[in-house]
Amino acid sequence: MLDVILKISPLPSTSRVRQVTDALVDHITSARLKSGDRLPAERELMEALAVGRSTIREVLRHFQALGVIETRKGSGNYLLKSVSRATIHMPLSLESTNLRDGLLQTLQVRRGLECEAGMVAARVRTADDLADIEAKLTEMERVHLEKGASGPEDLAFHLAIYDATHNPLFRQLLEQMRETFERFWSHPFERFDFARRSFPFHRTLFQAIAAQDAEAARAETLKILEIVEEDIKEMSK
Repeated sequence: MLDVILKISPLPSTSRVRQVTDALVDHITSARLKSGDRLPAERELMEALAVGRSTIREVLRHFQALGVIETRKGSGNYLLKSVSRATIHMPLSLESTNLRDGLLQTLQVRRGLECEAGMVAARVRTADDLADIEAKLTEMERVHLEKGASGPEDLAFHLAIYDATHNPLFRQLLEQMRETFERFWSHPFERFDFARRSFPFHRTLFQAIAAQDAEAARAETLKILEIVEEDIKEMSK
């Protein structure tokens, strides 16, 4: 297995996560790995692909979210099912030349997914889930107060809520639409104040989940997304 992985050429500096994802899928295919087989260790992948640990771990998290691999503590990462580039990059994306329309259409999907995810998380979350959500929220608040805006930290908060549902389909759907969804956290319309007014409602959403109040979680999620919709319409005029 090691001989095969070391044949992968180092990658250029652009699109590292996508390229590492494709390289790992190609390795799984060429090495004819099957369910139950162990993947190369993180360090082997780092050295073979000439990328950092954070990139490797982001790719592995993507595979985990899709149900492709599982991580066994102290043992490594193991393949759960066969994959190809077609299955890893499912065509769940929105092609729109108009940012306003694309964001509004994506928001409709976000509203359905995130309201339900918040309600489910409120009902079934564990103490560990709650600690993870709060840690992500605390980091989001720190960055927001320091910079006046947040990006990846906001996404991480919402992902933690998805994980707290204990339904892998929520995370898998978001992972397959990540590029489309990420437009909300990349300061659309070049406005760093985009959705800034929604900031306080992330804390109240957390409090609703902590209280296991599903209806309150839904209401707080809607407050966040209503502000997002208002900003899309106002900032795109």
